[in-house]
Amino acid sequence: MFDHLLTEEQRRVRDEAREFVKATPRELILDMDAERVRFPREWRREAARRGLLGVRHCVRWGGRGLDWVTASAVSEEIGTLSYELACVFGVGADLVCDAILRHGTDAQKERYVAPLLKGEIFAAECLTEPRGGSDFFGATTRAEDRGDHFLLNGQKRFIVGAEGADYFLVYARTDSRPDAPPHQSITCFIVDRGPGVETTYLYGLMGCRGGGTGRLVFRDVNVPKENVVGDINGAYAVFNTMMIPERLGTAAMTLGPARAALDIATHYSSRRKAFGQVINRFQGVSFQIAESATLLDASRAIVYTTSRAVDDGVETDRIRRLISETKKFVTESCQRVVHNAMQVVGGIGYTTVLPLERIYRDVRLASIWTGTNEVMATIVAHEWYREAARALAARRDRDYGADAAEARAEDEIVYE
Repeated sequence: MFDHLLTEEQRRVRDEAREFVKATPRELILDMDAERVRFPREWRREAARRGLLGVRHCVRWGGRGLDWVTASAVSEEIGTLSYELACVFGVGADLVCDAILRHGTDAQKERYVAPLLKGEIFAAECLTEPRGGSDFFGATTRAEDRGDHFLLNGQKRFIVGAEGADYFLVYARTDSRPDAPPHQSITCFIVDRGPGVETTYLYGLMGCRGGGTGRLVFRDVNVPKENVVGDINGAYAVFNTMMIPERLGTAAMTLGPARAALDIATHYSSRRKAFGQVINRFQGVSFQIAESATLLDASRAIVYTTSRAVDDGVETDRIRRLISETKKFVTESCQRVVHNAMQVVGGIGYTTVLPLERIYRDVRLASIWTGTNEVMATIVAHEWYREAARALAARRDRDYGADAAEARAEDEIVYE
C-alpha cells in the first residue's frame, strides 16, 4: 500500500476512508448494480458527514485543506467498494467543486460548494454531447446573451448524476460567429435543476450502474449572469483546470477495483485445489498474480508521483503529459489486473457468486470516460515532442546519437 510514501496525516485520512468503505452496506452496491437505486444520495451524505468529500479543498468552503496525494489515497479506497460509487464520489466533490473554487466567485462558492461538501446538495458535470465526446470544442449546446441572463438550449449525454444532481456545470457555445476561434467561443455555467432542465433518458449501461447516468435536455433555460464560471467565452481555462481532477482522479479510483479483484483472486487461488495441489503452486496461476501485483504497484506509484507533481506546481505542459500518461497506464494496467483475476478464478468468476463479473464490467469504463486513452496517447506524444524540441534547442541533453563507433558516417543516416 506504499505507506512509506504517506505522511501520518495522509495515512490517517486514508484509514478514515477505509472505515467508511467497511461501513457501507453490500445491499447498496447490489441495488445500484440492479438499478433498484438510481442515485446514492444517502451514501454521499454519509461521506460528507465523515468529512471525506473534497478533502483537498480549502477549509473555508468545507474541505480539509489537504493535498492530491491524500485525495488519491482516498479515491483508491472508495474504488475498492464500487467503481460507480467512486464515480459519484468524485464527480461533484472533486470535478465540479474544483472548477468553481478555482474560477468562480465567493457567492458561487457559498451557494454551491459549501452545501455540496456538507452533503446537502449534489452536482454533475456536463461535457459530452450526442454528436461529440472527445471533441469538446465541437459543442453545439448554445447560450444566447439576453442582457441580465443567458438563454440555454441543447443537450448533454452520459451525465453521471443526470438523475440525482441538484445543479450542473454546463459548457455551452456563446460566440456563434462562424470564424470565432473554438477555444474562445465557449462559456461555463452553473445551471440549477428547474424549469427547462429535463432528464429525458437514463442509459442501460454495461456496468457502473446506479449513478443516474442519463441525457439532459435544456430548453430555453434562464441562466443568470452571476452563474457564469470564469469569463464569458473563457471556458477553455476552466476545462484545462478540470482535466486534472477528471483524469488523475480517474486513475486513482481505478486502483480500487483492481485491488479488490486481485485480493479475491489471491485468496481464491490460495485455497482452490486442482490436480492434487493448491492452484497457486502452478506457474500459470502464480505468474498472473505476480504480473497483477506488479502492475498494481506500478500504477499506484505513477498516481502518487503525478499527484505530488500537481501538489508541487510543476509546469502546466508537463503536468498535462504526466496526467495523460497516468490515466492511460493505470486504466489499462488495472483492466489487465481484473482480466487476470477472472482467468485465475475461472468459471465461478463469470457468475454472480463472486463480484468479479461486476468489477470486470465496471472497470471497462475507465479507459473510455474523461477522455479516451487514444486521446491520452495523442496528448502524451504532442507534449513529449514539444519537451524534446525545447531540450534540443537549449542543448541540455547529451547527444546520445553520437555514442556509436561510426557516428560520423552522416551520409548513412538519411532523413529525406
